[in-house]
Amino acid sequence: MGKKDKWDRDKKKSKKRHYDEEEEDEDDAPSNDQEAVPSAAGKQVDEDGTKLDEYNAKDYRLQMPLKGDHVSRPLWVAPDGHIFLEAFSPVYKYAQDFLVAISEPVCRPVHVHEYKLTAYSLYAAVSVGLQTSDIIEYLQKLSKTGVPEGIVQFIKLCTVSYGKLKLVLKHNRYFVESAHPEVIQDLLKDNTIRSCRLRNEEGEETELITETFTSKSAISKTTDAAGGPSTSQVPESQNKTDVPADLFEFYEQMDKEEEEEEETQTVSFEVKQEMIEVLQKRCIHLEYPLLAEYDFRNDTMNPDINIDLKPTAVLRPYQEKSLRKMFGNGRARSGVIVLPCGAGKSLVGVTAACTVRKRCLVLGNSAVSVEQWKAQFKMWSTIDDSQICRFTSDAKDKPIGCSIAISTYSMLGHTTKRSWEAERVMEWLKSQEWGLMILDEVHTIPAKMFRRVLTIVQAHCKLGLTATLVREDDKIVDLNFLIGPKLYEANWMELQNNGYIAKVQCAEVRIDQGST
Repeated sequence: MGKKDKWDRDKKKSKKRHYDEEEEDEDDAPSNDQEAVPSAAGKQVDEDGTKLDEYNAKDYRLQMPLKGDHVSRPLWVAPDGHIFLEAFSPVYKYAQDFLVAISEPVCRPVHVHEYKLTAYSLYAAVSVGLQTSDIIEYLQKLSKTGVPEGIVQFIKLCTVSYGKLKLVLKHNRYFVESAHPEVIQDLLKDNTIRSCRLRNEEGEETELITETFTSKSAISKTTDAAGGPSTSQVPESQNKTDVPADLFEFYEQMDKEEEEEEETQTVSFEVKQEMIEVLQKRCIHLEYPLLAEYDFRNDTMNPDINIDLKPTAVLRPYQEKSLRKMFGNGRARSGVIVLPCGAGKSLVGVTAACTVRKRCLVLGNSAVSVEQWKAQFKMWSTIDDSQICRFTSDAKDKPIGCSIAISTYSMLGHTTKRSWEAERVMEWLKSQEWGLMILDEVHTIPAKMFRRVLTIVQAHCKLGLTATLVREDDKIVDLNFLIGPKLYEANWMELQNNGYIAKVQCAEVRIDQGST
């Protein structure tokens, strides 16, 4: 009997090793997933033609002459796409908000910050409403020199088609929507797109829908006094005479546009729900990636859940700003919010769930994360404990009357045989129509597992939360095209200086490695 028991144990261990290796191989295996990423996302700024000085440093003096009032301008744009911003400028606050929207931060020390224009960052910019002409005009006004022609062409190339199309769920029907009628007409010339279009009972294509709607943020803006100190490093007492007239008018216009309701005329056509995946892949191939938006206020099919923020939950200015990017047009945009560790990503996620007020699925990377998310929902929201359901290897709550489900990526992406109880919970998760999916620490999840999870459960809006947009497998662009663009990224040094996160201290400890 002893030998038989040992053989059974060894067999089980061998099977486990086989499954583990199989999953690792699946994550590492090459695939044709590039169809999920537009080809323009791989484009880089052309850096040819830059001369080096006697110190082997890049010399831009001949290419980029300074403007007469360059002292009052806060930044300059290099021909290689790098942008340098003076953090001590009186207009730093506005310039920083703009650069975070259009570029990726490289290095942000105390006095001079460095950013870089990338195809992906420009895609994120147009997705939150910035137009190609706006990006170029604002850079020209902010720059100490003229913006290099190569940069202008790169911006046009990367934004010519991005952000022009949206996939919107209204009254549980899917529509492809655009504020550019010519884009819709070009799209419908493609046979694959036409096959995705909904037809009436006679087999004829449904008509194009033209409508005007007023967009206003679903997150009400509060004053900085109510939310604590501003995250800007600029003194409030700066004299407005330090700001050039064109910049001052531009910033007043930006503030006004952010607060005002905006009327937008759109053209849309309805598509078949079962053809959504085909539609998305074809649009990416045509260089028109679809931006996902959820008109949750008009979703009458999915019931509202009884959840709201507690009066004690006060959003900090940067948390509020990140949520205004997500709900900026009265709908819920899918995308990624980047906040440093300890900056309150959980409160942002809970507030998003309270705003949408539809069934919510939260995914973390460990069982500890699941327990933390449950505690955060109970701390910041009015949700009843009986409405929160956990699904981990140790805790499998019964999903009866569940409004908030919390699990891990590995539990949902598990490919081996499950227990009877786990299978029942998985069937329930698959059958639900989730209003919001919160994806915690998205940068840590292998790309293959992430794709598997997104095909298992369906959600109208996906919110990714992370402290960094850097991945070891260099597939961060893949993940963000699956979730959505970067909506907001906070500067951890400013949060630290304003007391929102702990200050970092570094100490050197030397240990004698001699005798033991």
